[in-house]
Amino acid sequence: MPPFVRRAAARFGLSGPDATLAATAPVRDTLSDPGLRQSARAAFAIGVCIALVLSAGHAIDAPPALVWAAALVLSTVCCWALGALPEPTATLLFFLCAVVFQIAPPKVVFSGFASPAWWLMFGGAVTGVALRNSGLALRLADAIFQRRVHGYPQLVALVAASAVGLAFLMPSTTGRVLLLVPIVLALADRVGLGPGSNGRIGLVLTVAAASYMPPTTILPANIPNSVLLGAASSLYGINLSYGGYLLLHFPVLGLLKTVVLVWLVCRLFPHDAPLAAAPAAARAPMGRQERLLAVILAIAVVGFATDALHGISPAWIALAASIVCLLPGVGLVSSRALAEQVHLVPLLYVAGFLGLGAVVESTGLGTAVSHALLHWLQLAPGHTAVNVGALGAVGASMGLMTTLPSLPAVLSPLAREFASATGLPLETVLMLQVPVFSTVFFPYQSPPIVIAMQMGGVGLRHGTRLCLALAAITVVVLLPLDYLWWRLLGYLP
Repeated sequence: MPPFVRRAAARFGLSGPDATLAATAPVRDTLSDPGLRQSARAAFAIGVCIALVLSAGHAIDAPPALVWAAALVLSTVCCWALGALPEPTATLLFFLCAVVFQIAPPKVVFSGFASPAWWLMFGGAVTGVALRNSGLALRLADAIFQRRVHGYPQLVALVAASAVGLAFLMPSTTGRVLLLVPIVLALADRVGLGPGSNGRIGLVLTVAAASYMPPTTILPANIPNSVLLGAASSLYGINLSYGGYLLLHFPVLGLLKTVVLVWLVCRLFPHDAPLAAAPAAARAPMGRQERLLAVILAIAVVGFATDALHGISPAWIALAASIVCLLPGVGLVSSRALAEQVHLVPLLYVAGFLGLGAVVESTGLGTAVSHALLHWLQLAPGHTAVNVGALGAVGASMGLMTTLPSLPAVLSPLAREFASATGLPLETVLMLQVPVFSTVFFPYQSPPIVIAMQMGGVGLRHGTRLCLALAAITVVVLLPLDYLWWRLLGYLP
């Protein structure tokens, strides 16, 4: 070993093999570290977002509190949408900055953890573990998909139809996702679609998209539908009917969109190889745990479907079902299984989504952006097509800043002003929110889609690819058809 190497090794406390290793190890180029590159991209994206928002805020002389809220929201959304930071890191950073810089009170920032949607997801995650571990998921896959499928497209169509059909009975997107994903994963294993395969990715994304997008056209099936229903009644005294809502929205944005979704999944995630043959039909009789879990789930589904009668939120029904599964005497989910199989990342991610929406609403950022867009668009009565497109653009812009379930809470208070500016009926302006929150450009806009992807092991890149492609077809083809359908029904002049 050269003397200068020995002196350097002694200075840093290295001797013997360690000194030799230090002398011979190649110097690592820290700039080539993927983690460092990702952190650098995140810092650059956040810096650009803050600079843009500060410049815009200074130009329009906006209140500083509103400017910093906009900077935080835009930075967080960019990190989620572009993958500049891992989802949990971006979410925790949002929580920290919102509280430390007093963007909003802690009860607003962390309101996602108190939301029924969060507890609904937690309860569904626990029952999902019970489904997998008890073997009931595989048995349900046998029961639901017992018809022999002759190819991958038919299988995708069957999964999509099951997800949409369940929306008529179970008014919780997250609950449907948490019920269906384990079943579809078991089905994928049966037909030879292993982890990472195109076919498995396609089936998971079919559940994710079909559980949220088409059911936005079924009045009690999703959170934004329910928020819109409540806002129309409480703010304007307008009572939306189940049948009228279904007739207006389901034919194009529900049924036709499901058909487009199936075609698109088969194109983007093809599986040309024959599906593996199903195993022999004979299965062992249901064991005690399977029978017990089946009863728990049946009671929960009945509770979900009749929440309008008893007034108990599906979240608390799901939580009660999860508690029963965790009881020591029941034995469906052990404490160890709870710790190891109920993953923190999707729970944290959804709390961040919900908290971001609450921050946008509480700071007045949503109202300010909507008013600015309305002023910039210069709406005027008598231009129906232009006005409808402009209102859709306002809603889509807001939907990119926050989660779609919270969009009706932001837009509904502005409906009367929009109606006055466009000359459209108030109920029509309210109904125009549905095409907006049914169109997902990025997975982060819809927490249930993210949950399904996390449960199914599907990366953000695949989900973004499907969402953008489906959104493009929706904007170019489905929304013009929906416009004609509305005119045919007399909702638009």
